[in-house]
Amino acid sequence: MTTPPTDDPARLVRAYYDALDTGDYDRLATLLAPEFVQRRPDRTFEGRGRFVAFMRDERPMTDTSHAVDAVYPDGPGVAVHGRLLDADGDEVFAFVDVFSVADGRLTALETYAASDDD
Repeated sequence: MTTPPTDDPARLVRAYYDALDTGDYDRLATLLAPEFVQRRPDRTFEGRGRFVAFMRDERPMTDTSHAVDAVYPDGPGVAVHGRLLDADGDEVFAFVDVFSVADGRLTALETYAASDDD
């Protein structure tokens, strides 16, 4: 795996969403540290391989895109406010992602998502 092309945390998280939205799972893997962990309300993924496999092969909606409304790069990590959109451009849910970054790679992601019950 090659090293990600940037040490700019804001560019790194935008590249993450771009890789997800275009289905470029090899590129996605290069952006993540091997020990990458994602915690979200419904589950936790431990390890880059497990996360990429889920995104590539198991997620229930693959024809989606991320509308990034704001990126907050100044802090111990990077926070992102955005919306997941379906194939028609309709909002599925709003989210806040909080990334941890080290050595030019994403090491962790905490996802907070609004549900229909909120």
